[in-house]
Amino acid sequence: MDLSRKVAIVTGGSRDIGREISIKLAALGAKVAVNCHSNESAADETLDKIKKIGGEAIKVRADVTKAQDAQNLITVCQESFGQNIDILVNVAGGFVERKTIDEMDEDFFNKVMSLNLNSTFLMTKYASEFMVKGASIINLASQAGRDGGGPGASVYATSKGAVMTFTRAMAKELGGRGVRVNAVCPGMIATTFHDTFTNDAVREKVAASTPLGREGDAKEVADLVAYLASEESRFIQGACIDINGGLLFS
Repeated sequence: MDLSRKVAIVTGGSRDIGREISIKLAALGAKVAVNCHSNESAADETLDKIKKIGGEAIKVRADVTKAQDAQNLITVCQESFGQNIDILVNVAGGFVERKTIDEMDEDFFNKVMSLNLNSTFLMTKYASEFMVKGASIINLASQAGRDGGGPGASVYATSKGAVMTFTRAMAKELGGRGVRVNAVCPGMIATTFHDTFTNDAVREKVAASTPLGREGDAKEVADLVAYLASEESRFIQGACIDINGGLLFS
């Protein structure tokens, strides 16, 4: 795969899956705008890793749940790398906290939906204005969007299910311009997400029940994203691709 002369934006690109995606795209030749919100030091680490492999990247701080920040991220990217945007990877999102419906209120529901869905909507809306034939948008959904998630994950699962639906809708709407829109749906991937929200016993049980007998790795998700960003996947459109080691078939 060759992404030379391509311009990419990776929201939530400072750590875990976002970091590995940023590094992978840069390794394939793309110029990458690594977005972060609060953790600038992690974004700096991502940039250092990219520079060590000879890649080109910038750091852009933005809260992509806000229209003005999303637009500013795109403007900074264009000022650094040029007008067209070839690749958008919407990684930014969050789980926040496990809560049952009895425990959550409207503010909590709206916050989680905004983190995962509004961010994807805003970045797609504003970035797609500068995308031409051959450009690619990849959204990070989740296995939770298919199976409803684990205990206390109803809002997160709902938001990721909405991301999958939005992906299919945008595939139809933007396909006429030659812009491809797809999503990846990770299962149990070894990241700080599960370090924070999933206890060790549950992780071990899930890994053991997976046909491949292990958790996934963030680099494996990055490999899939890079493929979807490349010309090699040029006839894949509106797909929500599972990457879970066979834990769930859809």
